[in-house]
Amino acid sequence: MPLTPLDIHNKVFTRSLRGYNEDEVNDFLDQVVKDYEMVIREKKALDEKASQLNERLSHFTNIEETLNKSILVAQETAEELKGNAAKESKLIIKEAEKNADRIINEALSKSRRISIEVEELKKQAKVFRTRLKMLVEAQLDMIDTDDWEDLFDTEMGEDLELVETKS
Repeated sequence: MPLTPLDIHNKVFTRSLRGYNEDEVNDFLDQVVKDYEMVIREKKALDEKASQLNERLSHFTNIEETLNKSILVAQETAEELKGNAAKESKLIIKEAEKNADRIINEALSKSRRISIEVEELKKQAKVFRTRLKMLVEAQLDMIDTDDWEDLFDTEMGEDLELVETKS
């Protein structure tokens, strides 16, 4: 067990013939007691300070652990978000490709229908042209017939008689 200031203060030395001066020894012991008390107070203060520092260190260690966990969670969340974004972008691209394919197929189908309609209209135009040509030629043939000459050769009086007799 360590010495206390009281142990030092109460220490009694045996006297001998050629011993030390008692007043000097007592003064020295008083000085040792004061210094020893000061050392004990300093030790106690340092122990308290060490305890406080250990508490703060523990607090900061807890904060560090919490921050590390938070950073890990944030990193995991970021990775998850990046993964979800990548999946979503792939889905959007696939959907866009499907829509593009559908639009292209619809456009090709419409183009084919229009092409067929154009060809049908061309055929109808050729048939119409041929019929119109035949009609015009028939009308021209009718105009070119000799029946017209006969009409011009007959006189007006005869025409009136013919009309009156028919009525």
